[in-house]
Order: sequence, then structure tokens, then C-alpha cells
Amino acid sequence: MLKSLAQVISFIFHPLLIVTYMLVLILMVNPYLFGVNSVGDQSSKLLILRVFLSTFFIPGFAVAMLRFTGLVKSLELRTRQERIGPYIITGMFYIWMFRNFMGSSAVPTAFNGFLLGATIGLFLAFFINIFSKISAHAVGMGGFVGMVVITMLLYSYDTFVIHSTLVGVVEISMTTVLFAVIILAGLVGTARLILNAHEPTDLYGGYLVGFAAQFLALRFLF
Repeated sequence: MLKSLAQVISFIFHPLLIVTYMLVLILMVNPYLFGVNSVGDQSSKLLILRVFLSTFFIPGFAVAMLRFTGLVKSLELRTRQERIGPYIITGMFYIWMFRNFMGSSAVPTAFNGFLLGATIGLFLAFFINIFSKISAHAVGMGGFVGMVVITMLLYSYDTFVIHSTLVGVVEISMTTVLFAVIILAGLVGTARLILNAHEPTDLYGGYLVGFAAQFLALRFLF
């Protein structure tokens, strides 16, 4: 039961999904950056779909093809050697997406910075993977925490408002979001330990790389 729950958590917070979660959060915090009124607007949904396909579905499908052809033994990519190909494939898609967004007036610098941070984190993980089995899940969640911190510090967002048909207008504090993401990062790390996918040092290194990568991205865009 516990391992099944850990597998569900690992899937929900798969590292390839983190960029999509970042986009949804920044759309909720300030949709006007994207020239829309809310995360529920049609153009917002199309952008989310585009990011989801390019950073999760297509790379995930490519990795599935590697498994189908026998180039990797498992979709869980348990060994460092099995992760080399998927890292390269995913990295190419991330670079392609970042390059496209840099020339788009519909995508703000804020999100481009977060996407660049995720790309830097991915390639750092790729190089570290040559020597040590760093946790990609921890890299993703560390980047997510870094994204929230940057949003609070650089863009000075303290609260944001959600319009819900169920409970009406809800004002949410960014501090609450930060605490929630930190707790989720710990939960994901715990899930990886329960599944015996990583050692604690793999997780600590991953959190540090993901978090630092977001701040490294600021040096390139600002």
C-alpha cells in the first residue's frame, strides 16, 4: 500500500511535469503577464497544452520507444546508464521550447527564465549522472521551490486571487504556496526513498541543483 502511494506521488510529480506546473502557477499568480485574464482563458489552455506536449508527452513517448526497442530495460530508468539517452532527448526538447518562447511576445520573460532554469537543471543532472545517480525528481522539485522563491522576491507577488465556481473568490498567500511546495518536495523525496530508487545524498544533491539552476537562469536573462 505504501509503495503504491509512493508510485502515485512519483508519477504526479514526475520531473517532466514540473514545467507545466510552473506555467499553471504563474498563470494563476499573474495571468496578465501572458496577456490573458485568467488561467481558464482559451489561449491559456492552449499554451498549457503546448508546454505539456513539448516537455512531458513527446519526451515521455520518446523514452517509451526506447523501452519498446530494448534500449532501456525499464521506464523507471533505474541505472545511470539508462538515463543518458532520455536526458539527451528531453534536453533537446527543452532547448527547442525555450528557443521558440524567446521569440514569442505572448510568453513573458518570467516564464522563459523558469523554463531556462529547468533546462539548466536538466543538463546539470545529466553531467552529474555520469558520476552519481542524482535524483531527477529532486531536481524538478528543487527547481519548483526556486521558482516560487524567485516569484516572491523578484516579482514581489505576495498574494493572488482565484475565482472558483465552488467557493467564490479566494485570496492565496505566496508564503502558503511556498510552504506547500516545500512540503511536496519532501513528500516526493520520501516517496523515492520508499521505492528504493535513490539514496538520501541523491535527493539532497538534486534539490540543490534544481534550486540553484533557477537562480543561474536569472544571470542569463536579467
